[in-house]
Amino acid sequence: MRAFVTGTTGLLGSNLTQALLQAGHQVKGLVRSKEKAVRVFKDTPGLEFVTGDMNNISGFAPALAGCDVLFHTAAYFREYYQPGDHKAMLEKINVQGTIDLLIAAEKYGVSRAIHTSSSGVIGKKDNGAPGDESTAPDEYAGSNLYFASKVSAELAIGRFLKERSLPVVMILPGWMWGPGDAAPTSSGQLLLDFLKQKLPSVVEGGTSLVDVRDVAAAMIVAAEKGRSGERYIVGGPYLEFGQVLAVLEKVTGVPAPKRHIPYALSIAVGYASETWARLTGQSALVTVEAVRAIHAKKAVDSAKAMRELGAAFRPFEETIKDEVDWFRANGYL
Repeated sequence: MRAFVTGTTGLLGSNLTQALLQAGHQVKGLVRSKEKAVRVFKDTPGLEFVTGDMNNISGFAPALAGCDVLFHTAAYFREYYQPGDHKAMLEKINVQGTIDLLIAAEKYGVSRAIHTSSSGVIGKKDNGAPGDESTAPDEYAGSNLYFASKVSAELAIGRFLKERSLPVVMILPGWMWGPGDAAPTSSGQLLLDFLKQKLPSVVEGGTSLVDVRDVAAAMIVAAEKGRSGERYIVGGPYLEFGQVLAVLEKVTGVPAPKRHIPYALSIAVGYASETWARLTGQSALVTVEAVRAIHAKKAVDSAKAMRELGAAFRPFEETIKDEVDWFRANGYL
């Protein structure tokens, strides 16, 4: 397979690229900074960097020629969970950028596209059971602008498929954790803050968590077996936030905070943290959207991906051990 991967240096993109290369495939990786890409991948045979940006798809689109599969992992995501007005960029990158990229892929002869959406677009069933691919978005998916952008992107892909011939498969990951989180994403930053004992308390809520390597493996299978127009949730098990911290404590030996704070107070802490971040120019320790995302208690059903793509989920303890080892080996601690 000759693959084109967007977001190559991101958490999912880097793990997907490594998995593709280890399986003997060739990869063209879209990167904004070749210098950063070289630091992440060093001298990796079979990998070609394409310098470009989702803000200017026409600038790199010719590099899609000769590729069999497009894996689209790039998104405006990490930035959303920091203070600021992000609505315009979410629309430009996550919605219109996705469609423009698919049009370019079809133009240059790509045979199939795998699009990364989010399990955050899935609501709960009427009886309270975890949602599956047939479950409509809930109210929170509309109020969280990142999830809303993914809902819009999926609807736009549906329209694209009615007008175009390029097959598109959608993968919906849970909250991804794992090694290679160079940015870091919200999960990686939470782990680093935990190790530095910056987390003062346990917030109310939970979510479905997944090892990024398990998402990457499902995406590669989807390139062969996934059905065009279908959505596949690769969400992983649901854990309460307190359970997440208990695993971090068990794996790292760092004591987890014991004090639980009410949802309303955690929202207030989020606003205060965002205000401090604006005043100092630093990243917020906790944001309002992050608190709301945990409080939404998103539990999803990955049975379809397990059945059709062979998706499997490693223990969360293994994920954390490998992620901590990666952070230590790369100078984050």
